Amino acid sequence: MKRSKSIRLILLGGLSTAALTGCEQKPTVSTQNYYTNNFYVPGAGYYHAPFRKWFPLPYNHLDAAKQLYFYGGQWGATPFESITNISSPLPEAVVLAENSRTDVTRGGFGNSYGWHSYSSGGGWSGFHS
Repeated sequence: MKRSKSIRLILLGGLSTAALTGCEQKPTVSTQNYYTNNFYVPGAGYYHAPFRKWFPLPYNHLDAAKQLYFYGGQWGATPFESITNISSPLPEAVVLAENSRTDVTRGGFGNSYGWHSYSSGGGWSGFHS
């Protein structure tokens, strides 16, 4: 019997730790902050300071097969040169980055929670996963 009690305590401790870890608050992306080239936000991508937005590839990423460099959402034959290597993002880039983030938990019940509404037609409607 003692053995099963200790197992339960370990499991409860593990679940508590997992629950508390999930509550960790990540810093929000803001127009008030300054970011350097290639500052990475999971889900949003890499920050390109001269363009003040996030992109899926790092700033001046070389595609060896094409021999082209990626910067600011486009490809070029040479790396993009700019004296800007730190900047604050545009307001619309902040909204997009925050909405695209994969390093923050949204909602209290994960993927099993959806919204419901009662329609005047006499039934429930809405998204439910």
